Parts: sequence; C-alpha cells; structure tokens
Amino acid sequence: MSEPDVIVVGSGAGGASVAHRLVKAGRRVLLLEKGGELPRDGSTLDVKTVFQSGRFKNQEPWLDGAKKEFVPGEFYNVGGKTKWYGAALLRFAPHEFEAEPTYQALAWPFGHDELAPYYDEVEDLLHVNRFENEPELQTLIDKVVAHDASWRPEPLPLGLKREILNDPNEAKHFDGFASACGYKSDAEWNLIDLIRGDSSFTLLMEKTVVGLTHALDAPAQITGVRCADGSSYTAPVVVLAAGAMSSPRILQDHLQATGLEASFPSASLVGANFRFHLNTAILGLSPFHRHDVLRKTAIFFNEHFPHSTIQCLGWMDGDLVGAQLPAAVPKFVSNAIGSRAVGFFATTEDGSSVANRIVSGGVDGRPMLDYDLDRIAPSRDEHHALIHAFERALLRAGLLGVDRYAGLAGTAHAVGSLVTGNDPQSSVVDASGKVYGMTNLYVGDGSVLPRTSRVNPSLTIYAWGLRLGDHLARPQQ
Repeated sequence: MSEPDVIVVGSGAGGASVAHRLVKAGRRVLLLEKGGELPRDGSTLDVKTVFQSGRFKNQEPWLDGAKKEFVPGEFYNVGGKTKWYGAALLRFAPHEFEAEPTYQALAWPFGHDELAPYYDEVEDLLHVNRFENEPELQTLIDKVVAHDASWRPEPLPLGLKREILNDPNEAKHFDGFASACGYKSDAEWNLIDLIRGDSSFTLLMEKTVVGLTHALDAPAQITGVRCADGSSYTAPVVVLAAGAMSSPRILQDHLQATGLEASFPSASLVGANFRFHLNTAILGLSPFHRHDVLRKTAIFFNEHFPHSTIQCLGWMDGDLVGAQLPAAVPKFVSNAIGSRAVGFFATTEDGSSVANRIVSGGVDGRPMLDYDLDRIAPSRDEHHALIHAFERALLRAGLLGVDRYAGLAGTAHAVGSLVTGNDPQSSVVDASGKVYGMTNLYVGDGSVLPRTSRVNPSLTIYAWGLRLGDHLARPQQ
C-alpha cells in the first residue's frame, strides 16, 4: 500500500468500525494493532487457559492512586476486548445523552437521535438477537418479580448467532471467552474480516504505538505515528482508537514531549473523567443443581436504581468458580458451588470526576489509574444499595446471594479520559471526533464517551466509530 489516507491505532470496537466504514468508502486505511491474532483452535474457550493461566490477558503492571501495583484486565489482540466481552449490545437511553449535575454526569454534544441510525446499522452488522429465557432462569425471574414488581426484566440484546444453541461448548463459553467458530459477534469477525481482502486495507499486528509525529516546528499538526519497534508511518489523518486506558497516554506523551501541554486548551482534561462502571458479580447459590446453558438472556431494570442494571451472566461451573477462589479451596467445594450457582452482574453508571484519571508514566514508566469511589459518592451509594436490594430479592426467591466487586482490575467497560463536548475548556474532543487544538488527530474509541450509561458501552462505541468514519470519508475542508 502507498501512504494511507488514514492511520487507525487499535482494532477494537471503535477502531474496527472506523476502518470498516472508511474502506467501504474507498479510503486507504492502515490499521495498527498492539497485539496479534487469537488462535481459533478452541484454546480461547478453555477455562484454565483463559482464567487461571491468563495466557491471553494483559500482564503489564500499572499503579493506582496510592502508587500500589495492580494489573488491569485489558486484552491486546485483533478485535480488542470485543473478542472477550459477553456481547451484550444495548443502546444508551435518550436521557443518558443529557447532563445530570446531581449525579456528576456530563452531557453529550448531541442527542440520541444523532446516533440512532448508527445503532440500527451496528445491530445489523453484529447480528443482534434476543433469546428466550431457559426454564430455570425464567422460574427464578418469575419469583423475583412476584415478590417485588419493581424489578422489571427485559430480554437482553446479544451479538450471538442462533446457531450457538446447537453448540453447547460455545454456548457455555461465550461470556468472557473468545469464540472459536464465529458464533459471537465481535470487531474482528464482523468488521475486520469483511475488509481483509480489500486492496485499500492493511492490518499490521504487534505494533505498539508510542508516539505521534508532527510537522516541522508545528507539534499540533499531526503527520503520523511512531511504534516501539522503531518503525513509523505517515498519513494525512490519524485516529486514536487504542482504548480509554491507552489513547490518552499517547496524547499526554506527545503534549509533554513537544511542550504543547502549556498551551493546549484541554491539557488538564487529557486522561481525566475516566469511568468504567461500578461492577459487582453476584452469585445466587441454590440448594439445587442448575442445568440452563446460555443463561445470559435477561436484564433487570428498577426505577429505584435509575442509573443501574442487573444482568444475567453466562454458564457457571466449578472450574469457573474455582478460578476466582483461593487455591487452597478443595475442588469438590468449587464444583458444588458452581453446579448450584446462577451469576449476575450488577452495574451502576459512575459519574465523572476530573480527579479520576489515566496518567501516563512515559514510554519507560508505569502508567497510573487514579480512581477513587469517594469522588463519585452518588454512584457509590446507589451501587451499594442496588447490591443489597438484589441480594434480598434473590433470598426471597430461594437463593443465597454473595457478591464480589470487580475493583480497579475490572476495566472491561473503560470509557472517558478524552471526553467529547462542545467546549474545549470542558472536553478534549469536539462533536465530530477531532481533538481540540490539533490538526489531523481524531479519537475513535470509548474514551470520548461523556457518560457511561447504565448498560454495556460496546454498541455505542461501535456506533461512534461508524459515525466518525462517515465524517472522515467526506472531503475535508
């Protein structure tokens, strides 16, 4: 390929969407991915390989706000975290595009209607379906609702092909696993694979972008990227889509290296307003063995917890439970728990605080995630109340609930850190996706999201990526 029209950094939901739309529009695209391709030999469905050895997971240590080391749950591979998500693909509600100051929630620079056609398109590209609840889950839902009608169940939209029901191994291992057969929709199977053969598309793997290049004496005019292996690439447009934990660090390093941080209008906001949902896993333990397979087919809303949802988790067994328990716990104990457990995911939208941020340690230093729940007290308080209320509901339905907060390592829903808005004094990216104060630099991932919503952000990130691709495909002024 000759010099591309656009370089896209990162192949997750946002990056793949941007690349897909641009290639379909006839633009030359170079997609750079930090990791490689995942095997399709079934190893990504193996509990011990995925959860116990962590073979496919990020091993890079970070620091928290107290300078203590931890390892975020990130994945660097073609398709990004979409290979590992549970494929719950929900739209944000119209009111979740508006500001809510009492909840520390920022406003989008446009309303729900702007993304609606892209939501439609993404749902088609990702084969979003809704499945009937299996018998045991439906019985449990009926009991929960019978005791308290404020729990409102709805079918969970999933990026799953219906053929998965004929493959029990895949059906039991789609939530948190990477599909080996393409039953689960993700950024690789459903977007990248559709453009791989196009002469205007190039995918380069094992390419860690460590810096931006710029015009002579004009550090705000971006001309390309530099990689850790010494290679560099140029293009008229660069799109950062490496995720909310990586994209802001690339920009921070550029601002510091060039001295731009002193004059850049949004310098103090690069990395700020980081959010990743308050997520807690809840296990409902029953005296009876459970036999449902797919399981992750319903979601609960409750008007008493307007920023939260309770979502079913996928198949649970002794191996999965054992991967989360101390090694000293006997296997027969984890097997007994796993065969009787039903999993749920309690999710609460976290409000924005400029102090909750991503901080780059530079190319050779450790990055930092400085995040404190006390800075977003309304979110923290609703989440705690949600957990207590749902565990009471489970108890009335005959299950004992136990919970575990995901903590800093649970970065599956990472967003924010380069929020979009109409004012460079309160946002980093404008409504079209362009970084304020920079020429030729755009952001295509979840770091732009001003609000997290109460549901999984993936569908919205895909939609933002398609919309940005449309913008970049038009002749630029």
